[in-house]
Amino acid sequence: MFENLSHYALQQYWWVIISLLASFLIFLMFVQGGQTLIYIIGKTDMEKTMLVNALGRKWEFTFTTLVTFGGAFFASFPLFYATSFGGAYWVWMAILFCFIIQAIAYEFRSKPNNFLGKKTYDIFLFINGALGTILIGTAVGTFYNGAMFSVNEMNSSRWETAAGGLEAVLNWHNVALGLSVFFLARILGILYFIRNVNDETIYGRSKQQLLYNAGLFLVFFMAFLIGLLLKDGFAYEPGTYNVHIEQYKYFHNLINMPFVPILLLAGIVLVLFAIYRGIWTDSLKGFYFGGIGTVLTVFALFLIAGLNHTCYYPSIFDLQSSLHIENSSSSHYTLTAMSYVSLLVPFVLAYIVYAWNSVNKKRIDAEEMKSETHVY
Repeated sequence: MFENLSHYALQQYWWVIISLLASFLIFLMFVQGGQTLIYIIGKTDMEKTMLVNALGRKWEFTFTTLVTFGGAFFASFPLFYATSFGGAYWVWMAILFCFIIQAIAYEFRSKPNNFLGKKTYDIFLFINGALGTILIGTAVGTFYNGAMFSVNEMNSSRWETAAGGLEAVLNWHNVALGLSVFFLARILGILYFIRNVNDETIYGRSKQQLLYNAGLFLVFFMAFLIGLLLKDGFAYEPGTYNVHIEQYKYFHNLINMPFVPILLLAGIVLVLFAIYRGIWTDSLKGFYFGGIGTVLTVFALFLIAGLNHTCYYPSIFDLQSSLHIENSSSSHYTLTAMSYVSLLVPFVLAYIVYAWNSVNKKRIDAEEMKSETHVY
């Protein structure tokens, strides 16, 4: 089946897979967002314990998806992996550090004879939640704004600044996306608390925080989205792979792929509806609307970054070094073999849904925390 597809068709297929994995990763960062609110929504030790344990039952889903996303990107588009992970060293090391200390925090926070104390591990969780989301969002921003690298005829890449990718924070558009991811993760985290923690005090504080964070999210996300649709983009010519600047490239991508703006609009509407349900109604289901909306929105943004002959990793040092799905992918044989493996994804998703529901049979409350033998 897959072996009969052209190399370009397989490249497009795998960019869709990468985009889908990215959208699930951003959704699952509600764990990170919730971690930044532990001391804001929780005031007593019991309230903090309930919040941490609500998130602790889900943190491994985020970590596993991040690893899967990185592995799939490496296997399908290895030149991007070599260029970005090898050149933007300090950015990816900082992101890795954030996730390492998260795992340590959940493992040791409530261990007997914990000489560092719970507060130290709570700080680790906050660092992971704040720095991890902002850095990932800022790094993804370079998909649209470019990075300082070059690639020679032998596909050997070189990073052209000593900052190792940290220079991305000097671009306001990158930072706007990073802060959008941060506040979106917080919104989803708050909606998750409303859905899964059975405590009236936490419920009231969550609603109040949802209003503040929704306002900030809308400011940064609209700044990013408007800037994206009005900015010049990096296009390449099929066959020759010659890269050139195209005015309003990402806006053109929306027009040329009519199903993408439908996904984008549906996603934004669902996120706004989730915020409305969370603030102005007594519904506990806003989290699910927000989750679906996040997946659709991020999916659409990734599609316009890499399809329709667009360079998904532009070089602002050397335009012709820019990476796109045709010059950075694995061979036809490798993509074909991987495509057969991808048919297992629905079964994996089914297991994730089963595991998710198994650990969320009932809302967490103080009584459960007192009787639970395993507490984070």
